[in-house]
Amino acid sequence: MNNSRAAVSAGWHFDNSYARLPEFFFSRTDPTPVRAPEMVIFNTSLAETLGLNTEVLQNSEGAELFAGNQIPEGAEPLAQAYAGHQFGYFTLLGDGRALLLGEQITPRGQRFDIQLKGSGKTPHSRRGDGRAALGPMLREYIISEAMVGLGIPTTRSLAVVTTGETVIRDTVLPGAVLTRVAASHLRVGTFQYAARWGTPEDLRVLADYTLQRHFAEPLSVDNPYLYLLQEVVKRQAALIAQWQLVGFIHGVMNTDNMAISGETIDYGPCAFMDTYDPATVFSSIDTQGRYAYGNQPPIAAWNLARFAETLLPLLAEDKDNAIQLAQEAIDEFEGLYQTNWLNGMRWKLGLFNHEPEDESLIHDLLRIMEEQKADYTNTFRSLTFNQPEGDPLLKTAEFAKWHAQWQARTKRQQETASDQHDLMRRNNPAVIPRNHRVEEALTAANQGDLSVMEELLAVLADPYAHTTKQADYAAMPGPSSCGYQTFCGT
Repeated sequence: MNNSRAAVSAGWHFDNSYARLPEFFFSRTDPTPVRAPEMVIFNTSLAETLGLNTEVLQNSEGAELFAGNQIPEGAEPLAQAYAGHQFGYFTLLGDGRALLLGEQITPRGQRFDIQLKGSGKTPHSRRGDGRAALGPMLREYIISEAMVGLGIPTTRSLAVVTTGETVIRDTVLPGAVLTRVAASHLRVGTFQYAARWGTPEDLRVLADYTLQRHFAEPLSVDNPYLYLLQEVVKRQAALIAQWQLVGFIHGVMNTDNMAISGETIDYGPCAFMDTYDPATVFSSIDTQGRYAYGNQPPIAAWNLARFAETLLPLLAEDKDNAIQLAQEAIDEFEGLYQTNWLNGMRWKLGLFNHEPEDESLIHDLLRIMEEQKADYTNTFRSLTFNQPEGDPLLKTAEFAKWHAQWQARTKRQQETASDQHDLMRRNNPAVIPRNHRVEEALTAANQGDLSVMEELLAVLADPYAHTTKQADYAAMPGPSSCGYQTFCGT
């Protein structure tokens, strides 16, 4: 089997700016063809946004392309090189099972990476087979599209195809390839790679490229590399706050999984929290709880400090001055995160203005929720609709006291009760991708039934709609789902 070039009728309009960087940053590699690709799911709305011909890509030609058997006209496949701190330990990494096909330019002039994940071995595969299993690829599709509905910056999934081949993990599984769409795949780990193994000029070229691609550096900026660091800190502070506000746990916040663009990337052992507990960990490999829900903000700051270290040679000629500039930028993270999170929590509680006691009011609620093992999403949903009858937490004496304080607080603002309700509806989702629902969808899909997944995706598309159908998906899992674990799928 050989890679062939796909017809231009599919609507591809590639530019390849990353491929014009020094080849130190990547290896030119073609996907490894597969035996019998078949389309599992295709994201029609995303394809239309990208300017692609959905009729062409939903047929066998699309399956061949998204499996890597055909290469789109104008693409220049490559495996990106990067490094990263994985669970605190630094190592050389790279795209071991993924290939960047190129950058699609949309009809609106936007630029998006098109990447195949699970497309075969690359020079960075080490001992891996370069392949992916169907279940983890569908998980990424589900969770990334759920994040879109929640309004959280994220990479997206364009298609999943099966390969007609198997992969061996703990057992034999059907193979699959995911097509991922991203603002870019530039990572903290990309800068770590350049700083550790490249020249000062390599680092400068990467930083200039990143500024041009993502940050539109203003002409008035005196120090563009400090500006780059400050902007990345701002985006990550906003992103992590959004994760916390909906109970999302990334599961593997290594530095190679932090995107410079500010998008959520790499949906491996991720999940959404049911019962509120800051110590919640779902990842089977996070045995020490490094990436627990409550640890995500400080881990983000730690990762950003590693990013700042890579930029030191660019920040100032004097090392001490560079360190001071970097430290000041990193120190901004905590305040930026706290502001984003506190504002988000106010909106979840229907609060339009700020009062000094708001933070203690919020933390008191979270403490009660933790003590009572309350469901995170459903508690805020119950508050939104004032429906305590279905939530045991809302019947406790301690909660009644808190509720009275909250009601008194809401009456000290000029907005009406209707305004408050509307604000809470817009900030408290009716539904999240509950772990047991995701597993149901994946189990059915592995058996050839996509209807369960399609229905779940439809429910998750607008989580703030608060429809009757969504109420059916709001129920917590039964006792058998306790101790839920996710796996990275590599």
